[in-house]
Amino acid sequence: MTKIVKSKTPWIIGVGNPLRGDDGVAAAVIAHLKAEDIPAYEFDGDGAELMETWVGQGRVIVIDAASSGAPAGTLHRFEANVEELPKNFFRHSTHQFGVAEAVEMARVLNQLPGHLTVYGIEGVDFGFGSRLSPDVEAAVQDVVQQIKTDIGR
Repeated sequence: MTKIVKSKTPWIIGVGNPLRGDDGVAAAVIAHLKAEDIPAYEFDGDGAELMETWVGQGRVIVIDAASSGAPAGTLHRFEANVEELPKNFFRHSTHQFGVAEAVEMARVLNQLPGHLTVYGIEGVDFGFGSRLSPDVEAAVQDVVQQIKTDIGR
């Protein structure tokens, strides 16, 4: 489990498995952020552990692959404090209790961070051992730029 350091800046968490094709998009985003000296963390645990990582954080940004039927590479952005995440949107998690379940459970328990933004990047290929699909790889820089804009707010 990742060591938690409380911060006043946004806590940026990328969820996924880079060995499962487009499920690794968050790891690619995190790598780009780190290359620009922006603190960000990869997370491959289940939703219950995810809830633990954001305890006490004021602002949290979560990044994960999505599968809604939109074109590959489509960026979805949710303000989870004011809207529920669509059901089955983040269904390619290797865990039964993933991002959407963690957010909604935290909502019920009144344990959401003060401000929670969730990015979903639409994937198409979640096969074990595959790489990011071209449209998803092309979307990585757009996501990085959007997160940098969010950090500046």
